[in-house]
Amino acid sequence: MVRRTLLLAGVACIAATLAFAQTAGTSQKPAPAKPAPAKPAPAKPAPAPAAPRIEDALVTCPSPVGTGETTARVFCDVPIGRTPADGITVTVPPHKGPAVLTFDLHNRQTYSEEQVKARKAYARFTATIGVMTMDNTLITRAVIQSEFRTAADLFDRIGGGAGPGGLKAVAPTGLETIRIELAADVTQVSVMGEKLAVRRIDADEMFTGPGRPIALISNVRVEYQPVPAPKAPVKKAPVKKAPIKE
Repeated sequence: MVRRTLLLAGVACIAATLAFAQTAGTSQKPAPAKPAPAKPAPAKPAPAPAAPRIEDALVTCPSPVGTGETTARVFCDVPIGRTPADGITVTVPPHKGPAVLTFDLHNRQTYSEEQVKARKAYARFTATIGVMTMDNTLITRAVIQSEFRTAADLFDRIGGGAGPGGLKAVAPTGLETIRIELAADVTQVSVMGEKLAVRRIDADEMFTGPGRPIALISNVRVEYQPVPAPKAPVKKAPVKKAPIKE
């Protein structure tokens, strides 16, 4: 009887211990989770540079020839010169970094229907021109060479003349596209002729005298990065004066 009583007392004690342990375990709060580290803000992408501007250049032509009947281009004589003032002045807008000047260079043909019919109109032209800064520094030279036999060799005909159909005898032949990179500080250049070599059926000729037109140019274009406009100054609010006490 005593053993049974001790056994029951031991079982009761174990049960109480287990119940206390279970109660203590359930009442204990779990440790709070650590917050995740904050992600760094993504870097802002650099603004894309503005697209370069391409437009017709401002051309001061001392001797305009006229407008092409087919291409509607304006053609300008390139005279032989010794100083930038003797040539064609091309103005480039203010630009950031280098700019690119392009134009089409043509030989200069005096067309004669009679010579074409007589098969005596053959000529081979080689014109050399220079592009200068306004302080007479040579930037580059360019050459156009072409041959003429018939009207099919003409690049275009120019209106406003006294010839048949109101066309001028002077006409462009050949086509050479010239591309020139200009430094950031160059805003004006001069295009002028240097020399012209002509080979005909009966003779060869060389022209170097100042003032003589030896070629034509057309389609003068400029590509450049515009200079950013200056930021407007921030206007400060006027400071209010405290009222004067009497």
